[in-house]
Amino acid sequence: MNERSITTVSGDQVAVPAPDRLTHLQFRRFAGCPVCNLHLRSVVRRYGEIEAAGVREVVVFHSPADELLPHATDLPFAVVADPDKRLYAEFGVERSPRALLDPRAWGSIVRAVMSGVHEVARGRERLPSTSPHGGRLGLPADFLIASDGRVLAAKYGEHVYDQWSVDELLERAARMPRTPRTNPSAL
Repeated sequence: MNERSITTVSGDQVAVPAPDRLTHLQFRRFAGCPVCNLHLRSVVRRYGEIEAAGVREVVVFHSPADELLPHATDLPFAVVADPDKRLYAEFGVERSPRALLDPRAWGSIVRAVMSGVHEVARGRERLPSTSPHGGRLGLPADFLIASDGRVLAAKYGEHVYDQWSVDELLERAARMPRTPRTNPSAL
């Protein structure tokens, strides 16, 4: 992967890959997606562990920035809007009816909706759009990228809640070689 600077929904620039650490590039679905929020809450709870493991989190949604920003203001990591799905296409992240129809996803969908209703009632989350940009059938994907741009590990989800857990991410990160990017001008 070539180095690039990506604009987050807050207007900041984030380098992908990170020059000094691993990058966990996550592809989620749409702004306010209850299933995505369920997963991201687990990432937020353990964000300190992820950072301590030398991993930068970058999360991509296929929603426009103005739709995504109200859902991302409290997230401690980079959140990127990709409404044209350019990054999705580059990384081969797909959409499919099996995202919601796979029986392995149903328990997570129910938990996510119940948890989301509770969080919305408490004012901690907002309802998603009734017709989200890019649709509801996106599949998740995870990539662990070295600082030199090599994709060290990848997971393409088979249903809406098929992604690396924080434990799986930390296990992978612990096994990965660290290759700091060299600065050609320093040679």
